[in-house]
Amino acid sequence: DKILQLLGVTAQSNIQSDSITLGAAISACEKGRKWEALQLFSVMSDTQVKPNTITFNTAISACERGNEWEKALLLISSMAKGNAECNIITFNSTISACEKSGVWQKALQLSSDMEKHTVESNTMHFNATISACGKGGEWQKALQLFSDMLLKTVQP
Repeated sequence: DKILQLLGVTAQSNIQSDSITLGAAISACEKGRKWEALQLFSVMSDTQVKPNTITFNTAISACERGNEWEKALLLISSMAKGNAECNIITFNSTISACEKSGVWQKALQLSSDMEKHTVESNTMHFNATISACGKGGEWQKALQLFSDMLLKTVQP
């Protein structure tokens, strides 16, 4: 709440916030497990500050920690519409949000979307997607992913 108040004071004082200032505030909330991170992210659009990859990733990470997989999916989809590029952190956090909420189909779809964005797979990505499939009782898909991981020479 204090961060939101401070941003209100800066706005009233005609002190302009930029993506770095708001990104730092979002990051502080996310690291402190304060869900105001998502409110701060929406403040960015209200202030005409364009979010970048880092601020999107931080907001998605807050969604992951807060079991807000649907919001994480909205954010990753917003990235595609804006100028922010999706990277491995974007996908890992969003896949983890889906995995924690037991939404294996979405995790699997995101895993496949990585190739469209030319994002290289890594251990975290495979582990979260395999775990999501396992939680969903999709052991065959989990085994296929493990096989894919070994073929891509990603260390388990």
